[in-house]
Amino acid sequence: MAPLVSGVPHAAALIGPGSEVLAFDTARSADHDWGPRVLVFVAAGRVAEVEERVAAGLPERFRGFPTVFGYHGRVRPGVTVTELGRWLVERLGFDPRSGVGLVDWLSSPWQSLAEVTGGEVFHDGLAEPGLEAVRQALRWYPADVWRYVLACQWRRIAQEEPFPGRCGEVGDELGSAVVGARLAREVMRLALLLRRRYPPYAKWLGSALARLPGSAELGESLGAALAARSWREREDGLAAAYGRVAALQNRMALAERLDERVRGFHDRPFRVIGGDRFAEALMAAVSDPVVRGLPVAGCVDQVADAVDVLTRPDRARAVTAAALGLTT
Repeated sequence: MAPLVSGVPHAAALIGPGSEVLAFDTARSADHDWGPRVLVFVAAGRVAEVEERVAAGLPERFRGFPTVFGYHGRVRPGVTVTELGRWLVERLGFDPRSGVGLVDWLSSPWQSLAEVTGGEVFHDGLAEPGLEAVRQALRWYPADVWRYVLACQWRRIAQEEPFPGRCGEVGDELGSAVVGARLAREVMRLALLLRRRYPPYAKWLGSALARLPGSAELGESLGAALAARSWREREDGLAAAYGRVAALQNRMALAERLDERVRGFHDRPFRVIGGDRFAEALMAAVSDPVVRGLPVAGCVDQVADAVDVLTRPDRARAVTAAALGLTT
């Protein structure tokens, strides 16, 4: 590629959509939308010129693979030439080079943030702020936004943690299992957020958790909860998992240290961690008055799970702003 963009300030990277960007690809990944790919970012006025260079000079094959292949319904070169700001707005709904505001952070899906900050940059020759500056700006939430998102994740657990037992108590083991699985997902996301990892979408969530250092025991607890045939066994697995993420939050020292043990749910025979305790402690540690005043509803991944919202930045921003009473 380098000779084809000689003399043109540019950045080249493999970021954005694609399982290979986050290193989740396997041999199965190559059965569709797959081939040698790279994004080349140039100034807006030079996009057409560089596209022409690529079309004229791109070899037919690279390391034995065709360089023109079907990708998302179109047969096209694996080299995409675009302007950085345009690409960022298409992916995120805003250009971080102009700053990243509260709505920007909370309306950007975790998968999109992971895709922009993951992958590899091969060359960054754009005028500052360039591609690496953008990636650094989005690497992780500001401290108060992080606490807020974590608080909202604990609130999601708090809202359903007694339900596996309540369903089981009336003989609804199916309902108990469904709620237990939902809670397992929330715990997995919480563990990743506590370790400064953007949770990927459902297909790769378990794989991402398995990569976390020290996650084996948490995974075993959640696995036991999901494999349980009775609500009491399910509760045992979830209780162990809750204790582990509570201990992790205490180690991160993001808020007041709290008792990590599960306890009874009022006078009912169900064991819970009391997720609202952790949510309240995190919100109490937030210093930004705007963030502290937000409803504890969360970022777009926490208020919506429709793919057609999370993959459309305009919809993601509108949903987030409406849910939190913010202005886009």
